[in-house]
Amino acid sequence: MPDETPRKDRSAAPGEETSDSPSEDRPGGQVPAPAPPADDLPGEDRPGDGPSGASSAAGASSAAGESGGAGESGGAGDSSTGHLGGGGRPGDIAGPPEDEPVPAPPGQPQAGSEPSGPPPSGGASERGAAPVPAAVGEQAAVGTPATGGRTVPDPAHDIEQRKREAGADQRFPFGRPGLPLGRAHPFVFGFTAALGVITAWLLVQAATNAKSVIVMIVVAMFLAVGLNPAVERLKRLGLSRGWAVGVVFFCVLLFFAGFVASLVPPLTEQVTELTKSLPDYIQQLRGNRRIADWDKRYHLLQQAQDKINEPKFQQKLATEALNVGKVALIGTFQGVTILILTLYFLGSLPQIKAFAYQLAPRTRRARVALLGDEILDRIGGYVAGQFTIAFIAGLTSYIFLEILDVPYALALALIVAVTDLVPLVGATVGAVIVCLVAFLTGTFEGIAAVVFYVIYQQVENYLVYPRVMKRTVDVQPAVTVVAALIGGTLLGVPGALLAIPTAAAISLLIREVVIPRQETL
Repeated sequence: MPDETPRKDRSAAPGEETSDSPSEDRPGGQVPAPAPPADDLPGEDRPGDGPSGASSAAGASSAAGESGGAGESGGAGDSSTGHLGGGGRPGDIAGPPEDEPVPAPPGQPQAGSEPSGPPPSGGASERGAAPVPAAVGEQAAVGTPATGGRTVPDPAHDIEQRKREAGADQRFPFGRPGLPLGRAHPFVFGFTAALGVITAWLLVQAATNAKSVIVMIVVAMFLAVGLNPAVERLKRLGLSRGWAVGVVFFCVLLFFAGFVASLVPPLTEQVTELTKSLPDYIQQLRGNRRIADWDKRYHLLQQAQDKINEPKFQQKLATEALNVGKVALIGTFQGVTILILTLYFLGSLPQIKAFAYQLAPRTRRARVALLGDEILDRIGGYVAGQFTIAFIAGLTSYIFLEILDVPYALALALIVAVTDLVPLVGATVGAVIVCLVAFLTGTFEGIAAVVFYVIYQQVENYLVYPRVMKRTVDVQPAVTVVAALIGGTLLGVPGALLAIPTAAAISLLIREVVIPRQETL
């Protein structure tokens, strides 16, 4: 809004010439035109001249628009030579003194006449021309023709312009690098996610291919942790750890050697007896009236003989025998490997535990070590409990078979003891084998064996097993059954062996870590 204060009663604005006579007293009652820019001002750079004329003109226009307005509103705008007075009535413009009339330059109308063309580029007309935006000047500086007809080179074609725009110097000969890609950038996120998926897939493939090796390592570590309480007990008796490990491992070797020695002679004897008695068995079959009647009707013996004499049958039989031999050889190799790994793990178990505890943060290392020791103690207690239950099963079986006078009682008792190490189904498998052998000995012996093992299974499942596991592992019976079923489904016999101590470790972590944390929330 224009200032209504009379010109004579207000102070002069900076850059404004004062005059005692009002503008109405000027000759002719007209406002003189602003002074044109001087063409030969010494020591001053005029806007628009020189190499940076276009940008200077744009800057001047911008400055004129920011200084307070011009034109009809009575604002003051900077021209190329002076200031336009503001604050008076509309149309009041400060000009040169009355006694120094300034003639209009060529191409401009005289004072008092209407302008016939656009106003000069540096000033403001009475109608208030809008200032030129700064972006126009920037665009002209980048690649558009300048006022003087000069254009800025395109960096795609001019090498020097590339270096200037890129900011190349001795430190950065190829220009200053831009900002790095952030983690939230779509490319970085997608590449990281794809890399993680590929890595996970490769790890799964590697674990699948090395499944047998991983199972052997886990079983060996499990046995080493289970045998460690016996080693610690021998150390308390005064033996060094090396001698204690040697004594325990020697006892383990004696157990396996006795098991194999008790099985090999009966198997060899039975195979030899079957080979010698096979012709007698065939003659007995032919002398049987029912078998003879079926043979006359369907020629069963002749078909069986022809089937045996076929080359494909013999080849298939040889292939099956070879596969059985391969399985036995692989099983023997894996057993020896597990024993060797168990020996190494048992000897260096303290160092392995210390290294594993050092992976935890220093502030939590003590608590992690206490929890780890408790988990290892529970695993050792589980192994000791399983050996105790297996020993009880083998001992009772041996006494029962000796009472019934069943042949190979020691071998059958060892079979029951070894199979009883497998939770849930192991004892049943051993009992079935013993009952079959007892039925071959006699009907009474077979029935007695069935009754004995049915009663023993109930006693073991509901009295012996829960009490031992509760004392050594502190796991509920329902959790034991569920863990054994899941472990056996996933990894077979090794999974069933490892399921219960794993469940014990998980229950300990939940009780000591998860539940207290939930209570604090």
